[in-house]
Amino acid sequence: MTNLNFNAFDCDHHYYEAEDAFTRHMDPSMGKRAIQWATINGKKRLIVGGKVNRFIPNPTFDPIAQPGCLDAYFRGKVSVSDIRDAFGDLEPIINRPEYRNKDAKIDQLDEQGLEGCFLFPTLGVGMESALAHDLPALQAAFTAFNKWLADDWGFSYKERLFAAPYITLSDVEHAIKELEFALDKDARIINLRASAVTTRDGQRSPADKSFDPFWERVNESGITVAFHAGDAAYDFLFAHWGLSTEFEAFKYDPLKRLLSYSNIADTVAALIGGGLFDRFPNIRVCTIENGSEWVSGLLRRLEKAFKQASYAFPQDPVAAFCNHIWVAPYYEDDLLELRDLVGIDHILFGSDFPHAEGLANPTEFVHDLHGFTEEEIQKIMQLNGKELIVPNT
Repeated sequence: MTNLNFNAFDCDHHYYEAEDAFTRHMDPSMGKRAIQWATINGKKRLIVGGKVNRFIPNPTFDPIAQPGCLDAYFRGKVSVSDIRDAFGDLEPIINRPEYRNKDAKIDQLDEQGLEGCFLFPTLGVGMESALAHDLPALQAAFTAFNKWLADDWGFSYKERLFAAPYITLSDVEHAIKELEFALDKDARIINLRASAVTTRDGQRSPADKSFDPFWERVNESGITVAFHAGDAAYDFLFAHWGLSTEFEAFKYDPLKRLLSYSNIADTVAALIGGGLFDRFPNIRVCTIENGSEWVSGLLRRLEKAFKQASYAFPQDPVAAFCNHIWVAPYYEDDLLELRDLVGIDHILFGSDFPHAEGLANPTEFVHDLHGFTEEEIQKIMQLNGKELIVPNT
C-alpha cells in the first residue's frame, strides 16, 4: 500500500456478482427470457436471452484472477501469445470474502488506505446489450439486479461503499421507477450504458427529449450519473469490417483494438449536442473505466463545430464538457494533458480493483501522477470523487 497523508476515494471499484444477482428477485414469468443458469458439458454457463453469454469467460467468478495480474500487459510492458497465460494462478473466490461481502470490503478499504469508493458491476455492464432484443426481459433483469444490489451491498453502506444501481433508458417510465427506488435507498450514483438507447421505437440518443422526464428527476435530485465501460453494442462496426460481433472479454483481435471508434466519446457528444445540459444544468456525469484518450479528439471536434455554427449551440460545448463531465483516466494515459484539457477539479482516481487489468494496490495510482502538486494529487485521489457523493443541489 502506498502511504498518503490522507485516505483516498476510489471512483472505480468493483464487486463480483453473486450467482443469483439476476435471479434472486427475477419475475418468474421472465426467467427464461432474461437470465438463467445451465450446465453444459459439465460447466456452469450463463444463459442470456436464450443464448450462452460469453461477456465474462467465467461468470461464476470461481476461481478468480489475482487483482492487477494484467497490469504489466496493459502498460504495454509485456506481450503474450495467449492472454490466458498472463493471468497466472487463479484462486477460489471463497478465499476472497471482500469480493462479495460488504463488511469484509469495508475491512479491506481500511487496509488499502481508502476512505470510500464507488462500486460498479463486473458482469452487469454486459447485460443490457445482450437483452436489447427483448426490452421487457431487459427491464425485468435490471429491476431484479438492483434489488439484489440493495440486499447485498446497499447504495451508501456506512457512507463508504457507494454501489451504483444500473438503469436502462429503454423505457422512460421504467427508468424513473428504478431511479426512485435508488433514491429511496439513498443511492448517490447511478450507472447507464454509454451508447445509443434501444427503445420500442428504435434507437435514440440518451439526450432525446423523450427521456426528459427521467433527466428532470436526475436534475432535481442532484444524483451523479456514471457511464461505466461495458458492452456498448458497438459491434455493428466490427461487422462492417468482417469481424466477429460477439463481445468476449480478454479475447484480443488487433483490428478491433485499432479501429477508430469510441462509444464514450459519442455518448458525451450526444449529451452535449443534444442539449441535455442546457435543459438540465444541474446534471453531473462521470465517465468510468473509459480512459481519457478520447477527450482531446472530442474537444477539438466540439471547438470546431462551435466556431462553424455557434448558432446551433445554446452555450460553448467545450465549456459544457468542462462544467458537466468528470473523467477517470487510465493510469497509463497522458494525465498532464487531461489536466490541461478539463481542469484538475474534473479528474477522478479509479483503480478498477480487484479486476485483473486494474491495480493490485489501488493507491499506487499516485505513482503515475508525475508533475502534479500535492494539492492537485489530493484533489484527484480523494476530494473530486468525494464531491460527487454529495447531491448537487
